[in-house]
Amino acid sequence: MNKILLVARREFLTRVQKKTFLLTTILLPLIIFGFYAMIIYFSVSSGSTTKIAVSDNANVFGGSIDTTDEASFQFINNTSESELKQQVTAGKFDGYIYIPQTMNVLGNDSIQLVSAKTVGLLSRAKIQDVINNKLEEKRMLSFNISKAQLDSVHKQSGIRFASLQGEEDTGTKAGVSYAVGMISGFLIYIILFIYGTMVMRGVMEEKVSRIAEVIVSSVKPFQLMMGKIVGIGAVGLVQFIIWIILVASTRLLLFSIFPQQFSAQTGAIHDMSGALSQINFPLIIGCFIFYFLGGYLLYSSLFAAVGSAVNEDPQDAQSLTLPIIMPIIFAIVIMMKAVNDPSSGLAIFGSLFPLTSPIVMMARIAHGVPETVPYWQLFASMALLILGFLGTTWVAAKIYRTGILLYGKKVTVKEMWKWAFRKG
Repeated sequence: MNKILLVARREFLTRVQKKTFLLTTILLPLIIFGFYAMIIYFSVSSGSTTKIAVSDNANVFGGSIDTTDEASFQFINNTSESELKQQVTAGKFDGYIYIPQTMNVLGNDSIQLVSAKTVGLLSRAKIQDVINNKLEEKRMLSFNISKAQLDSVHKQSGIRFASLQGEEDTGTKAGVSYAVGMISGFLIYIILFIYGTMVMRGVMEEKVSRIAEVIVSSVKPFQLMMGKIVGIGAVGLVQFIIWIILVASTRLLLFSIFPQQFSAQTGAIHDMSGALSQINFPLIIGCFIFYFLGGYLLYSSLFAAVGSAVNEDPQDAQSLTLPIIMPIIFAIVIMMKAVNDPSSGLAIFGSLFPLTSPIVMMARIAHGVPETVPYWQLFASMALLILGFLGTTWVAAKIYRTGILLYGKKVTVKEMWKWAFRKG
């Protein structure tokens, strides 16, 4: 155990003291948030409202149209279409709407918006909604239907959902559970890929440079493999904590610089407070740490085994890692199903199978325990993941012991399988 910790300490310090660690851990997130701040700044500074002049000679709109962030309407009486065109050409307005007295817009005639520049899709949709709502109100009034009657017709009574435990299952809670499950699953997916391949590259570098020959003379191959897995895992954990701190602090900084841009988000978060209170975040965080560690240990041992069997040609690593990458991709496919239907048979299988459970179970847990995920499924998933880690570590250790000192031979998956299960 002491030698495993020594190897882990060496792997941790070697990677943390590199400039690339500082760049990827601190500088890269700051650059990303710098671009994010620039996008917010330019969206604030370049935001403009389309000014539209309206000459309503048929008195269709009654002298008023609701102003939006995308468009403002100014009514000009007793103005010809040619005069409106001149004002738009002079830059006083961005566009105009001309309605002659003979036009029957409440019937089959349509309104035309003439603009000096192309109106974007979002602005176009908002302008159409505002004008159509106004016309719909005018049509209803022409049929002696009041605005209150129209609102009562459009009013949706809806349907309420509840669990057997008597808790209300709102759409907001389902949406938050969907988002939490999706984010948690994707985070573990990224972690498995990044740090698993990091373990493989570390083993390959030591084998190609023949440093492993010197280390194995004083440390057993299993101790060397486990030390590399623990050390690189510690690097990933430190990196993950730093990213969380940077995200939180940078968001606070952006909030202080652009408070108006985050006010709507703050209000939305306040509206979701009831749904957030129904989600067991301590359980989700605890399970996330467990599945993060379990999934990393399981897959990193397999990646280490591949790294020990590969020589100088990186194409060999690509062919040998395919059987390891396929279950991770398969887990993402199941996760997309699990976040929408967490009680389906495919989701239950994916959350119990050790190679897919770190990703799929996180997508299911967000929907509730024990409402959606019974305790026996959660405990069985954890137990199977531990057994899976022990099994893959045993297999990887036997492959590692043979492959780390094997040079000049192209290894196949079939041959690695023989190494893993041969006697002695």
